[in-house]
Amino acid sequence: MSLALGPVLRHVGETTASIWVQTGRPATVTVLGCSARTFEVAGHHYALVPVTGLEPGSEVPYEVEVDGERVWPQAASPFPPSVIRTRGRAADERQRVIFGSCRYSKVADPKLRAQLGIDALDAYAARMATRPHDEWPDALLLLGDQVYADELTPKNRRRIAGRSDRHPDWPDDEIVGFDEYVGLYCDSWSDPEIRWLMSTVPTAMIFDDHDVRDDWNTSAVWRHEMQSTPWWRERIRSALASYWVYQHIGNLAPEHLASDADYRKVLEHDGDTWPLLVELADRADTETDGEKGVRFSFRWDLGNSRLIMIDSRNGRILEDGRHLMLGDSEFSWIEEQASAPGAVDHLMIGTSIPWLLPHAIGDLETVNEIAAARPGWRGRLGEALRQAADLEHWAAFRSSFDRLTAMIGRAASNGPATVTVLSGDVHHSYVARADLPGDPAARVHQLTCSPVHNRIHWFVQPGFRLGWSRVARRLAERWSLRVGAPPKPLSWERLAGPVFGNTLATLDLTGPRAEVVFEQPQSSAALVERARLDLTG
Repeated sequence: MSLALGPVLRHVGETTASIWVQTGRPATVTVLGCSARTFEVAGHHYALVPVTGLEPGSEVPYEVEVDGERVWPQAASPFPPSVIRTRGRAADERQRVIFGSCRYSKVADPKLRAQLGIDALDAYAARMATRPHDEWPDALLLLGDQVYADELTPKNRRRIAGRSDRHPDWPDDEIVGFDEYVGLYCDSWSDPEIRWLMSTVPTAMIFDDHDVRDDWNTSAVWRHEMQSTPWWRERIRSALASYWVYQHIGNLAPEHLASDADYRKVLEHDGDTWPLLVELADRADTETDGEKGVRFSFRWDLGNSRLIMIDSRNGRILEDGRHLMLGDSEFSWIEEQASAPGAVDHLMIGTSIPWLLPHAIGDLETVNEIAAARPGWRGRLGEALRQAADLEHWAAFRSSFDRLTAMIGRAASNGPATVTVLSGDVHHSYVARADLPGDPAARVHQLTCSPVHNRIHWFVQPGFRLGWSRVARRLAERWSLRVGAPPKPLSWERLAGPVFGNTLATLDLTGPRAEVVFEQPQSSAALVERARLDLTG
């Protein structure tokens, strides 16, 4: 078939939508009378079709044609027709956002399949297909680790082992080349339930470390270690180029795509665009004057709600003694979006790694940041612990943590009913309520949902339960102050969780009210509620 992957419904506005596809050959792709020519990357072919002229607040079924041949929906599909539902409904109507992170693709090996459990997103899609359209979500937020380039399925190991063109220096158990990344995305997105879900629910995405490699951009020491390996340059180029193609461009609204110089170059290029994406990836990876050359953070408006997605992985500034989650210009852009004109009832801030962790773990990360900056053996020990224990969340970038907290405080005083920080990564799910200086009117919460489909190591549950305990909290806080950490600019309280195991979260926004529900798969088409919380009550 000429449709290799997709369609994936990406950014949707009041009168526009973007449909992403991968085709098996160069072609013209048409959706609802709107067409786009594919572009080529290393022998693979892609299109992002801009669909225009839609009615605000409408629901339109669509088909996909490749060179005039209908390729979607598939023949004898058991799923309802794929639809585009535009923004612009009544202000008091519900916005439903589902979110989660860390989704390992399906596997055939029985032992590994049992360890991974039922895919929560897959089960949600199967249930959704039987529900009325007015119960369907309005957006899907994938908050990192859409693919695992360093934890391969048996199928992927066999695939790369059979390649005769692999360089002998490349590792046998990790993805390196662009072609190999294509295989990862095809494995993750070709599952029938997931493919249909992504064809009909607008999907926003951001990467985390495993999309590239565990501990990606943990520290300057980590970066230098990886840059010394003979295969890393090819790896980071392939990772960032494939991320740009598969995830990033669909995040952008049509007006932002139209002004994006890199996207225009790709569309205007005759032939293979791989050299262009190599240059883009090098810019994205390189720090110049304390900034990165590509901004992956973005903004979506959903009715009276706003989503600001923060790149908390590639945007890190680590050279020349700096230790920032984001460069100053990108952080300033995020602050501008958080305070942009236009009344919103709900501000959502997406970041793959949590802003508010279990108290003791957050303090430990700040302690470790101070220790790793010391000279000599103590600094080397601190760095070793940082990498071994993944101590590199917002609390481990303390100046950035404080700046984010200040931004959230200003936003919470600026009119919305709620400010929610949506995250994943840490393989457990929870709700924490933040108490900010000045007692802003908006309710502020950290909502963390992870994993969607992954195994839980034996030490995760006791480790995080201990991290939330009051005794560990007091001891860690005293330790952090003793080593010179400044007092935290806020306090927070856990309201729900921790929930362990495969989980998907739903955030329902209706007028000024907000409610979050955490569900876990009970079977391949059923989920059971594990926690429900009114965020405005």
